Amino acid sequence: MGTQKKSIKHHSVIFLEGAKPRLHELGFAWHIFKQFITGFRTLHFVGPCVTVFGSARFNEDHHYYKAAMAFGNGIAKLGLTTMTGGGPGIMEAANRGAFEAGGKSVGCNIKLPFEQKPNPFVQTSITFKYFFIRKVLMVKYSYAFVIMPGGFGTMDEFFETITLIQTNTINHFPVVLYDRAYYQPMMDYLKEMVDVGTIAASDLDLFLLTDDIEEGLHHIHHHLKANYPKKPIKRLWWLFEKKAK
Repeated sequence: MGTQKKSIKHHSVIFLEGAKPRLHELGFAWHIFKQFITGFRTLHFVGPCVTVFGSARFNEDHHYYKAAMAFGNGIAKLGLTTMTGGGPGIMEAANRGAFEAGGKSVGCNIKLPFEQKPNPFVQTSITFKYFFIRKVLMVKYSYAFVIMPGGFGTMDEFFETITLIQTNTINHFPVVLYDRAYYQPMMDYLKEMVDVGTIAASDLDLFLLTDDIEEGLHHIHHHLKANYPKKPIKRLWWLFEKKAK
């Protein structure tokens, strides 16, 4: 347990502990910049992505795992790339669904001392040290989002994404929230927020809540086809951007 706490402190807390020597801060800024550049170069040509968020704790016998596989399969059939956090559970299921359908599968992993580990169904994989870098890049390369049942991390990703849409920081990309029963308590609270006035009633239109995988995929396809025609990105040889095999 002591080793686990030490590892957590080393990877995600130490840089938040106030001011450090200037050279330390410069080194930290350089490390962040390097991770961003590595992420840009790795993900630049993966194609229009649909990011699937969800819990790492469901095994392959769970119906949420099977639903995430169906989403990955459907995303591949739309000609889009499935992106996840690269770990087990829902992430593995979505990557697996895309992989087995012959589609593109991407994983943006995170270094954690427990729970998170890379899954074997990603074709393009990158591992980040910090959550905030990972989240920025997963949103940057996504044209749509599927939110499966999950815990704190999934809720963080969901609310950050719709906040970015709400504030016009990113485009109004389609967001699909899957499983009405799981998310009904949250929906009840969101409606209470509307009643109190902390959010607008129109904010509930920022996402689609559904039990129907096909409805979710149609919502994504219809929106992207109308607003984001595919434009191939040219590789530049002088930037050592090799052609895909």
